[in-house]
Amino acid sequence: MQELLQLIDQHKKDIESFDTSKSNAAESFRIKYLGTKGIVKNIMQEMKNVPNEKKKEAGQLLNGFKLMVEEKYEILKQLSAGNQQSSGEISDFTLPGDDITIGTRHPLSLVRNRIISIFSRLGFVLAEGPEIEDDWHNFTSMNMPENHPARDMQDTFYIQKNPDWLLRTHTSSVQARVMEKQKPPIRIICPGRVYRNETVSARAHCFFHQVEGLYVDENVSFADLKQTLYFFVKEMFGNDVKIRFRPSYFPFTEPSAEMDIDCLICHGKGCNVCKHTGWVEILGSGMVNPNVLQNFNIDPEKYTGFAFGMGIERICQLRYRVNDLRLYSQDDVRFLKQFAGVIN
Repeated sequence: MQELLQLIDQHKKDIESFDTSKSNAAESFRIKYLGTKGIVKNIMQEMKNVPNEKKKEAGQLLNGFKLMVEEKYEILKQLSAGNQQSSGEISDFTLPGDDITIGTRHPLSLVRNRIISIFSRLGFVLAEGPEIEDDWHNFTSMNMPENHPARDMQDTFYIQKNPDWLLRTHTSSVQARVMEKQKPPIRIICPGRVYRNETVSARAHCFFHQVEGLYVDENVSFADLKQTLYFFVKEMFGNDVKIRFRPSYFPFTEPSAEMDIDCLICHGKGCNVCKHTGWVEILGSGMVNPNVLQNFNIDPEKYTGFAFGMGIERICQLRYRVNDLRLYSQDDVRFLKQFAGVIN
């Protein structure tokens, strides 16, 4: 006990003579006395050498010493702050703070929001669904038989523990889930991420983002489909863009068509993006196949409808002249900063 008293007295004398003139005096004091290997922690360990009948008295002495050290540290911190002010290191608290870098919206988010905004003006309602889907909603209900190429393991990511589940290959599964629960009229827009087992390159990726639309009601015609898509293209790319429809095939629509616009990179002259044709395909579309309607107990004799689907990356590529799909997922700040201030 006597040795502990002498040790505390010695440290008190050292504290009183501690050099406070240095600029880092407060931090040096904290490390020496209050650090993880400091004097206070070491002296507290002396309690184990104090007899049991003296532990209460020794504990009071040690706590008092610790409080004295902490008070001294607070005083040194205040002195240090005062020295900084007097030396001009902190001179004017009314000055503006440091600039904070403002983030930007991702170009795919900008295009996605604009697509939704355009179709919402035509009465389309936003609908979303799960990215992990079952076979029925992703394939079978969309009139894709078991031998359809899209079901091949080379094209689709299946869940190994349950082969009937997979990463959705398109957002048509959202259309299926809506038709399952809602009867016509149906007018929805379905954005989301989809997956294909493809080699990553400048033109393809193993995942991408898609927007599909569905309109089912009485007396819906192919003319309604064309006028809807004309409106979208004009709003997205401007009134001067040229448009053409080409016959195509999709198992869930009949008749089907692909929609092209003149290449905005070369303005129709021919380049690598348009494969020197002057045209770029931006979406697929068509009238909903009667088999699809019947799968959801919708009478094809009473109701008709149209559907369309587009890749957001392709629309973004044409709108902002992006020549490599991999840029979208690399999070390169130099690329993303180019979209600062872009609203949509």
